[in-house]
Amino acid sequence: MNLIQSIFHAITQVHPPHTLITHFPIALTGAGLFFILLAIWRGNKILEQVAFADLSLAVVSIVVCAIFGIRDNIVFYSGGAPNHVAKIILASVLFVITAITAIARWKDKELFYSKSTKALYIASYFVSFAIASVLGFLGGIILFGM
Repeated sequence: MNLIQSIFHAITQVHPPHTLITHFPIALTGAGLFFILLAIWRGNKILEQVAFADLSLAVVSIVVCAIFGIRDNIVFYSGGAPNHVAKIILASVLFVITAITAIARWKDKELFYSKSTKALYIASYFVSFAIASVLGFLGGIILFGM
């Protein structure tokens, strides 16, 4: 039981948990982009569905990541972490883009195959991954400095 308490203490009090969770939105938006590119290349419906699933999971992980990011900013940086305002704004934009894309795709299963929406749908994967990457970089500045 001591080991479990030590691990829990380390995760919640010593090491900011946001840094662990932040890898999920980055990985899921990256995987979504990878699979949407494979779906374009191969013309495979299953690969597009995997990309959609990745993006849908990214939406949930962004919320969890944001909650822990705000918590860690308060607990570890007294509300003054470098770039915290920019990160909150970018995370909000990332959430809105991924949520709108996932909801639109959920409502219209042929979104990827429609000529009028395909380019915007694919672009949202690129934008989501780009924003998640920038957020990761800004987080690295908080932990490691410039």
